[in-house]
Amino acid sequence: NEAFGDRSGPLVFGWIVAGHQIGAAAAAAFGGTMRELQGNYELAFMIAGMTAIAAACISLLINTSRPAFEPEPQAA
Repeated sequence: NEAFGDRSGPLVFGWIVAGHQIGAAAAAAFGGTMRELQGNYELAFMIAGMTAIAAACISLLINTSRPAFEPEPQAA
């Protein structure tokens, strides 16, 4: 919630989880295809490792030092 605020944080988290599940399904299918074509998982593991390193580097770009946007309370 630090990066996205109390209102958007849960929504962003939901999209992250959904994207993770889609990626996991695609990676399993890709790994199986590579095993069938090459007889081993070497290329699949190399690509998975490079993807993990890229994701770790991208996650460092998230700026948590700025305050999340919070709308001002409305007068009644």
